[in-house]
Amino acid sequence: MGDDGTVSDSETRTDMLVSPTGWSLWSDAPTRQPRPPRSRARGALTADVCVVGAGYTGLWTAYYLATTHPALRVVVVEKETVGFGASGRNGGWCSALFPATALAGQMRPALADTVEEIGAVTREEGIDCDFTRAGLLTVATTPAQAARLRREAGPDWLDAAEAARFVRVAGAEGGVLDPDCAAVHPGRLVRGLADAVERRGVTLFERSRARRIVPGRVVLDDGVVRADVIVRATEAYTAALPGARRDVAPVYSLLVATEPLPPAVWEEIGWEHRVTVGDARHTVIHAQRTADGRIVLGGHGTPYHFGSRVRPSFDVEPAIFDQLRRTLATLFPAAAQARITHRWGGPLAVPRDWTPVVHLDRGTGLAHAGGYVGDGVTASALAGRTLAELITGRSSERTGLPWVGRDRRRWEPEPLRWLGVNGGTLLAAAADARENRTGHPSRLGAVVTALTSGR
Repeated sequence: MGDDGTVSDSETRTDMLVSPTGWSLWSDAPTRQPRPPRSRARGALTADVCVVGAGYTGLWTAYYLATTHPALRVVVVEKETVGFGASGRNGGWCSALFPATALAGQMRPALADTVEEIGAVTREEGIDCDFTRAGLLTVATTPAQAARLRREAGPDWLDAAEAARFVRVAGAEGGVLDPDCAAVHPGRLVRGLADAVERRGVTLFERSRARRIVPGRVVLDDGVVRADVIVRATEAYTAALPGARRDVAPVYSLLVATEPLPPAVWEEIGWEHRVTVGDARHTVIHAQRTADGRIVLGGHGTPYHFGSRVRPSFDVEPAIFDQLRRTLATLFPAAAQARITHRWGGPLAVPRDWTPVVHLDRGTGLAHAGGYVGDGVTASALAGRTLAELITGRSSERTGLPWVGRDRRRWEPEPLRWLGVNGGTLLAAAADARENRTGHPSRLGAVVTALTSGR
């Protein structure tokens, strides 16, 4: 930064912080005193409902159980700390997007309502998570993207000048505004939700690993929880549980965050409101303007690791971080010389058919939800509310949605799983490269769309 608060062309872009496990821009540390860990579960415990996993899915389930049936004894056990996984590391899009296009239309009204519901809960519970509902602008930055997006958008298509009223993305030929999206601070949301459920009588344990889940019982490292209903809300970490290795593929997403940008840079970008931003490439890019004036930009593209492995070292991929930084400079040239102060990543859960599920087996009392493919901030709240209704026997429009009770196809054994997931990633990148080269929509892109449609 120059003395006048502008970004100097002569400044180098220096990565200041590579986040250790579970540490992102959204973590309390180092700017705040970290909250002491909650107690570890020890010995024999009993509950009406035991939730495994203290991310969004588990905490929303506990929240709606506690608010609608406060007499229930609800226990949440978490292997690490609240929000350790994707709930505390994502890009902060609270959107109505659904990964499986075949069901997106049927799911859309409930997801849009849930965006509003999340905002209402944050206000009611005093959760200061910078919830700002300004919409999602998807821009086309190549002729091929423009042709595809214009065809999909129909009368909702915005030309370049109209799209630039929301944010000036370099090279944008137009775009589409989806009003059903809010920008959030995901870490504050998940931590605030944990505080809210505890205020309502839920017992929450951290550093309490579930080694095995069977009907009526969760076996922990240092004890056991017996419960009538057990909810598995472990998302990308599901593969580590016995018998669940092929349920989802843990695929990594990485993100970078700039330093707070000065007013002159924001004026040049024209990003006055906190509309979230993505573009229409086949690989995934997502961005938000944070409440403290940074750009957070993330994307997929990291390799899937053989055997569904999840390790802290996989959170750091220098080549992908450099690619994200170049993408940021391409989309927002005014911020090209800004320092990258945070780099982090983590795994998300990808089902074989790209379709999240909500399921309760009334015979065994075992329930699970998840597989959001990165679109989980809103979907997890809808899933948690739906699970609470299923558990308590309440029928609603949510319990009739097509993801409830859906049979999930399992991933193939290795090495087919490794070949399939990484082959799909390469296919999406090849489709983008071909479209950039030819200026026309790629047939490879149509293949990617078909593979991820949920059909």
